[in-house]
Amino acid sequence: MSDSSNGAANLLGDLRQLEDLIKQIEAALSVQRNQLRQHRLAMPSSVLTSFSNLQADFNRLESDVLAEQTELRQLRALSDMAVRMTNSLDADTVLAETMELVILLTQAERGYIILTRDDSDQYDFRVSSESGMLGVSSPDGSPPQISMSVVNQVINSGEPLLADNAYQDERWSDSQSIFNFTLRSVLCVPLRFKDQSIGAVYVDNRLVAGIFTERELTLLVAFANVAAVAINNARMYSRAGQILAEITRVKELMDNIFSSVGSAIIAIDSNDLVHTFNRAAADILNLAPDTVLGRQLERVLQKAALQLGEELQLVKEGDSDHTLDLVAELPGRGPVALSLSFSPLKDRSQMTQGVTLVMDDVTHLHEHETTINAMKRILPEGMVDQISEIANIEMGGMRREVSCLFADVRPWTTLPDVAPSETLRILNQYQAIATSCIHDTGGIIDKYMGNEVMALFNTQLNPDEQHARQAVECGLLMRDRFLQLYSELGIEPDPHFYIIGIFSGVATLGNVGSFRRREFTALGHSINTAKRVQENARRGSITIGQATLDLIFLHKSQPPYEFIPREPIYGKGLSAGMHAYEVQRIA
Repeated sequence: MSDSSNGAANLLGDLRQLEDLIKQIEAALSVQRNQLRQHRLAMPSSVLTSFSNLQADFNRLESDVLAEQTELRQLRALSDMAVRMTNSLDADTVLAETMELVILLTQAERGYIILTRDDSDQYDFRVSSESGMLGVSSPDGSPPQISMSVVNQVINSGEPLLADNAYQDERWSDSQSIFNFTLRSVLCVPLRFKDQSIGAVYVDNRLVAGIFTERELTLLVAFANVAAVAINNARMYSRAGQILAEITRVKELMDNIFSSVGSAIIAIDSNDLVHTFNRAAADILNLAPDTVLGRQLERVLQKAALQLGEELQLVKEGDSDHTLDLVAELPGRGPVALSLSFSPLKDRSQMTQGVTLVMDDVTHLHEHETTINAMKRILPEGMVDQISEIANIEMGGMRREVSCLFADVRPWTTLPDVAPSETLRILNQYQAIATSCIHDTGGIIDKYMGNEVMALFNTQLNPDEQHARQAVECGLLMRDRFLQLYSELGIEPDPHFYIIGIFSGVATLGNVGSFRRREFTALGHSINTAKRVQENARRGSITIGQATLDLIFLHKSQPPYEFIPREPIYGKGLSAGMHAYEVQRIA
């Protein structure tokens, strides 16, 4: 027991002793007065008056001491409740326990803590204590039978309310709930936090009137002040918990996203410390995340044999994005092609607080591009660029009108007697010119045949309705560039070396071969005829068949060519002879 409790007990003991002593004195005076009466004597009136005053003073003293003891007990209980409420984040449990004590101290029958709702005009009965003689007033879970008029006034005004006898109080003559519920003593105080009413504490007694005094009002106001802080703390703690849970959920989601992203993501702060290093970054750089996080990026990149200091500094100073492609020798992986993107990491004030580095391993793309470039040196460029379309063409092929060009770039009889390697070098000079001319005019190379090349126009891969004119333009361009080559070599062949033949007609185009090895080509009478035209052409000439000439004039625009008739061409399928023409540019 504390010193204050001992002092209170001693004081009450002294009062009891004084009370006994007064009773003894009163008994003695009564005996003395009777004895005096027997001798026909009277006791002085001043003695009786003094004793009556003494009794009155003692009664007042006893009443004051008991009141002070009651108030002291209430203050101690309030202090204990304040400690418990402010030290606990489970406000509902603490408030329910302390509400029982409030009812006991105020001699109330029922007590409630009522909170407002942010999303509606309804109230939330957070704590209910109903243990009075009349029992629980709302066993079905419905709102308790209390005066909501009182509650509304207290919450809206922010002022406490004390009704000694609410049933007969003129202030509540219009309140039907006061009469319906036969309320006697009512005490209600607001719950206020930062000058805002968040609810009310309500106690009443349906049996006894005038049970609440200013002392109970003061007690309940103090309790409400502490309860408002406890409730707000609990709300803040709940919101903090919700925010933390949401942050955790978002972080887990971001971690999952970063982990699943195929690109490496590395984020550093203003001190160049690594804060984000996803799984793709670990795989690309062959580094474990636990050896990277929280460390200087420069050391991390040095360990991965990457020198990116200049790029990072450029992003920081320029406050702008930056990209970089490089091939690096990474430890444990060998040569790796990387595509890098640097972006400044900014805060809400748009101040740069770090850098985000996104890294993609493009080694397979780099290797693919290298392979494609190598294939273009060997295969026709149109076929390489549209390799997927070629693969989808049926093995059986399809019939289509095309123009076919055969070119003998350097007849064997014109080649010098040199080593085979030198012969191949000379042929490559001429074939390179023929190849560039075919590509420049939209043709596709079907095949190389030593010193000859075959080109197609208007296939599925290079459709053009003016394919006949395209083929003629290709032949004339070959002539111009061959003349340029002759000049560079310092030779004047007479006649020129090239022999070019062109014919237009329907052919079957498609893939031939097997599933593992196939080749795109054209077959048919028109292809064979184009070869016959080339074989029957003069050296240094560009010769076309009648069908090609007809297609050229099918369009209204006058072609800038001169067509010189020559003797008919005979051969397989050409027994009647086919008209042919040599083509020259109009000067």
